[in-house]
This record gives sequence, C-alpha cells and structure tokens, in this order.
Amino acid sequence: MDSTLNAISTALHTSGISQRQLAEKTGISQPTISRIMSGERPLKMPELILIADAIGCSTTQLTGSAVAQRVRCAARSTNGSNVDALKSRLLHFMEIDAMLDELGVPEGQ
Repeated sequence: MDSTLNAISTALHTSGISQRQLAEKTGISQPTISRIMSGERPLKMPELILIADAIGCSTTQLTGSAVAQRVRCAARSTNGSNVDALKSRLLHFMEIDAMLDELGVPEGQ
C-alpha cells in the first residue's frame, strides 16, 4: 500500500469513518473504495478530492506533498493562536498556490 493509501487508512481510522460511510459521503461505491484501499485499483484524483473532503483533510495531507512539509515549518503560534487550525488554513492556501504554479498561472492574474 503506498503512502497515500496509508494516510487515507489512518485518517479513516482516526475519524471513525467506515468504508461504507465513506462511500455514502463521497458517492464512490463501497466495492470501489475497497479495491482502491487494497491496491487492486488505482486512486484517481477526483476520488482523492472527494475522499479528502469527506474525512476532513486536504489532498496534500493525504499525499504528503512538499506543500504539507512547508506548512509544518511556516505555521507558528502567536498571541495564543491554535497551531493546528493555523496549519490547516495555511495548508489550503498553499495548496491553491502550488496548483496555480503547476497550471502555469502567473502571479497577480
């Protein structure tokens, strides 16, 4: 099982969501989710997005991309801020920024 599937499995366990509940939340059939999780079927990006949304995390958190690593370094608590909430919000902004870079959208457009 690759690291993304491990991350999904861990997030499902942590959130207490079963594969059946994930199927209901995402619209992906439970047998398909089972095949994805067992490695019998590749995970497609639209499915990853639905799964991340259903379990309350970002695609970057599940894929372990460099953006997530940068957020760990950038998020610092000040004035009693909640570090986890700060990291989560920052991660979403950095994901968007990275996606725009990959698409070749210039800054300031």
